[in-house]
Amino acid sequence: MSLERVLQLLKSFGFSRVEAEVYVYLAKIGPTKAKDLTIGLRMTKQQLYPALKELKKKRIVASRPERASLFSALTFEELLNRYIKTNLEQAENIKETEEELLANWRAMDKQNSA
Repeated sequence: MSLERVLQLLKSFGFSRVEAEVYVYLAKIGPTKAKDLTIGLRMTKQQLYPALKELKKKRIVASRPERASLFSALTFEELLNRYIKTNLEQAENIKETEEELLANWRAMDKQNSA
């Protein structure tokens, strides 16, 4: 799979382009200091830190406070499994309420045509 394909997949998961790039770098390189991330990704701190904050909020990236924080990411396999599980659960929830949703939809059609 090409880098661009992975970045597009991550964007479909709701990542911004910068978040996707940061994630891929961390997942490939392993635990890294923020300073090394800015150098390796050729990003400014102003680009990097909001992406790290958002990835931490999504529990995709974690940091270990040391003299200089080390950031690490879920493996790509763990990330895929998480999104597969989430999407399957959402699909099951929709399937369980399918008849009710369709009944509501049909009722809306009747109300609009009256």
